[in-house]
Amino acid sequence: MIDDDSLDEIKRRVEQLRAAHRALDDDIIHMIEERPFAQLEITRMKKRKLALKDQITMLESALVPNIIA
Repeated sequence: MIDDDSLDEIKRRVEQLRAAHRALDDDIIHMIEERPFAQLEITRMKKRKLALKDQITMLESALVPNIIA
């Protein structure tokens, strides 16, 4: 079982990752509008965004208690 301090830390980390995810999304949109030929950089940013989403999902799953049915 995870203690309250660990839960709070996980929640803070999830919020940090979500903020980074939103910032990357905004950057990608801006780059597509302004520099349509920066495809390699946009692709790298999208991969980073997916990695952040995976980390968020993993941490959020740690917040859900294991219930044996």
